[in-house]
Amino acid sequence: MSGFEMALFALIGLAAVFTVVYIFGQRINNYSVVDVAWSYAFGVMVIFYALAAQGWWMRRMLITIMVVMWSFRLGTHLWRRVQGHHPEEDGRYAEMRELWKANLSFKMFQFFQLQAISVVVLGLPFLFAATNPTESLGLIEIAGGVLWIIAWMGESIADMQLARFKRDPANKGRVCDVGLWRYTRHPNYFCEWLIWVGFFLVGCAAAWGWIGIIAPAVIFYLLLNVTGVPPTEAQSLRSRGDAYRRYQATTNVFFPGPPRD
Repeated sequence: MSGFEMALFALIGLAAVFTVVYIFGQRINNYSVVDVAWSYAFGVMVIFYALAAQGWWMRRMLITIMVVMWSFRLGTHLWRRVQGHHPEEDGRYAEMRELWKANLSFKMFQFFQLQAISVVVLGLPFLFAATNPTESLGLIEIAGGVLWIIAWMGESIADMQLARFKRDPANKGRVCDVGLWRYTRHPNYFCEWLIWVGFFLVGCAAAWGWIGIIAPAVIFYLLLNVTGVPPTEAQSLRSRGDAYRRYQATTNVFFPGPPRD
């Protein structure tokens, strides 16, 4: 099976999966479940690639472990968040309901199918890695694996630090500015982006693997301009006001750096 055929099969399967998720979200009146499905979908897809591709088995195992660990951690984190807030939806979907209220069902169905397409496109580094027949790992692939480990641990630590901060009643109304959060306002998003850079580095050693740069580039744009920083900061300003404005004035938005006085 060629790489194109594998990607096509993945797209067809994911379109069916996201249709089911759409129906489920409609039934429970909470479209936030699409985020959970999107996260887990990468893990399912990379397992399919690993089984169907003919690349070096060691590289297929490496990329599968990397993606499944990331996918499971993020998907489970989001599922707990959706469960904790249900029946309240994420603010993005409340805005979509208002924006698309004249034709909500069809527009939302299109949005869910777009998620299936995005998984296949963003998963190009996984496909390139799984189909690469070279029976050794190059330095760039090793660097990608090391970067992934650091970033995966960093994102996990950032999430744990934030959760611990929120659990302390004494911190109610305060801004989390401890640990990794002291050096960037969004260490979780920064590490998430680095994870995708790691995926790209593992995949780019293959023929045409450089095309996979689209994945970290798109993730960077989305985190910084669409689904990551803007809605998170808007919510923080609404809930913490001047305290968060002071945090904005002293702490880098994305790339880590020393706090400013």
